[in-house]
Amino acid sequence: MTAFRQRVPKAPFVNILFYRFVAFVFTLLIVACIVALAGQSPFELVTVIVRSTFLSRLGWEDWFLYASPLFLTSAAFAVGAKLNIWNIGMEGQFMAGALASAIVGLYFPYDSFWVLVAMLGAGCVGGVLWMAIPAFARVFGGTNEIITTLLLNFVAALLVSYVVTGPLRDTVTSALASSEYILPSLPLVWGDVHMGVIIAFVIVGVLALYMHFTRQGYEMRVIGANPRLAFYAGLPVKKLTLVMMLLSGGLAGLAGMFEVAGSVHRLQVGLSNNFGYLGIIVAILARGSFLGLIPASLFIAFLLNAGIILQTMQLSSTLVMAMTGLLLLFITIADELAHYITLKPEAEAKTPKIANDIQEETI
Repeated sequence: MTAFRQRVPKAPFVNILFYRFVAFVFTLLIVACIVALAGQSPFELVTVIVRSTFLSRLGWEDWFLYASPLFLTSAAFAVGAKLNIWNIGMEGQFMAGALASAIVGLYFPYDSFWVLVAMLGAGCVGGVLWMAIPAFARVFGGTNEIITTLLLNFVAALLVSYVVTGPLRDTVTSALASSEYILPSLPLVWGDVHMGVIIAFVIVGVLALYMHFTRQGYEMRVIGANPRLAFYAGLPVKKLTLVMMLLSGGLAGLAGMFEVAGSVHRLQVGLSNNFGYLGIIVAILARGSFLGLIPASLFIAFLLNAGIILQTMQLSSTLVMAMTGLLLLFITIADELAHYITLKPEAEAKTPKIANDIQEETI
């Protein structure tokens, strides 16, 4: 009797690590070939990226600044994913939160400490309001949230483009498609790393504890696994769905506020830097684990930082986006392969008996 491979519902952690490592190496080989065809040395590029990121204080600062919004946008997607809700509109919610906080920062008195608190609240409220339409449409109308959240991304982008070239345009320096400099700023904790990085990190940790050790977290897992069963069990399906969708929008909006008050200090076109869409990739890499969002966010932030370095080497930043897409594709394949384990002949002999015992118990 020969060994055979069988798919199991839960992939062993060792398998996940192994197959993901293979996917990463395979992606690097493809990118290395592309770089070589472009006339660059892959080894030289890797050396420059490692030296500029890990052996430079500026590299570490940029790395954490890129990770900060990814912590929140990935958490925003993961919150909805627990209930089988696909929030594709985090890009729009990010911009809505940035717009709301920028308005507060521009027009509130700067000498007041509470202006930052008001900006925090405005960022969250902006994201919540932008998510309100898809949330109520999903809960009370059964509308697919993928369509509504995705379409609102374009509305948010056009709205921001309008205000930064119209009502909020910079009349001081005449910068194109940008608001004036926003004076209220998040406190710095290390170099250019602002307090928002710490807050985002803490939020992810609190969400991890909430999802695993509270009744609501358990109810969310039940609803996500079987909504119909949860409804007949008396769980507040609609209430939890609505609250978590609004929370998802609020987290994405808060990420927009951190970018405005912590990094860019302006509202401008392209502010989001695709953090909303990249948050989806981070959440997928984390495989539903909130604590896993932290290393996954740092990994994608490293790729974004590498993209800036590649531009200094006369390579297009789109190469990093292509690498990210390839990596996601190969990791998706790797995660599926991780579910297959090799059974020995003696395990094969026991399989029919286990199946018969389950069938007898069912009868």
